[in-house]
Amino acid sequence: MTATATARTRIFRRRATGLAVAGTALVLAVPASATALAGQGAAAAADPVSVLKYTAKERKDALAYWTPARMKAVGKSVDLGPTGPKAKPWRGPTLKTVGRLFFVNAGGADTWCTATAVKSANRSAVMTAAHCVRRGSSPYNTNTAMVFVPAYHKGRTPYGAFAVRQAATPRTWEKDSVNDMSALTVDADKDGKKVTDAVGGQAIAFDRPVGGTVSAFGYSATRPQRGEELLRCTGTAKKEHGQQAISCDMSGGSSGGPWLAGFNTTTGKGGVLVSVNSALDSLTPTKMYGEVWKATAQKVYDRAQGR
Repeated sequence: MTATATARTRIFRRRATGLAVAGTALVLAVPASATALAGQGAAAAADPVSVLKYTAKERKDALAYWTPARMKAVGKSVDLGPTGPKAKPWRGPTLKTVGRLFFVNAGGADTWCTATAVKSANRSAVMTAAHCVRRGSSPYNTNTAMVFVPAYHKGRTPYGAFAVRQAATPRTWEKDSVNDMSALTVDADKDGKKVTDAVGGQAIAFDRPVGGTVSAFGYSATRPQRGEELLRCTGTAKKEHGQQAISCDMSGGSSGGPWLAGFNTTTGKGGVLVSVNSALDSLTPTKMYGEVWKATAQKVYDRAQGR
């Protein structure tokens, strides 16, 4: 990892641009030998969900790796231009369920996305984008050292960090870069508290008709925030190219951030998670895209919540 990092934007279907921030001058595809790929062989082909699992040692090492100093350093290494005018810093009550998802990408670079704790049977599920977990159409290019830090703000980690134990994605993402969403299962914190016991969990919906006002949140790498503050866009969701879209100009780092329908901007409470930030319409963004969550997305979520 070099001291000076550059942003890497990954282009995928329908000219949309991936939003994960990558910090390295040279990115090489390398197999994640330390990460177990669940469900090999013929049986895996029939399973619509692909699961990455991280060992106890990998999770312990991830927590040790992501010191507060390293978290701040990765943001300083990336500058994706000025914030706004559509995206604005969130100045309402602290959104405890939303946080930064730090990891080392398949090329060995420190980077981050955004993720959200959700209501779940095991009280341990967190939603984000699939491209925050692994490269699309590339089964062995997976991310490592993943930790979720809810309510991250300017170097502060008020609820600690939760190591990612496993990451579920649609198998179509692994094979064909289709259906960019992921559900993570995280460990309890150092005091043994599960994530939704610590910060609560957003309600989540599947097969919801597209439409209505949506608040999208993310830790965009635009300046002056550069991932240190939570940004928000508000727009009316519309169907477009098989996905849903809102007016928004957040950029890299906001990947995986929540789309909340019915969110109360005064209290900072409520809101049903209906998608996550997936892609932009161009390098000078005007629209944010999110998947329409249907049966496969629910199966991915169920795998994360232990069902």
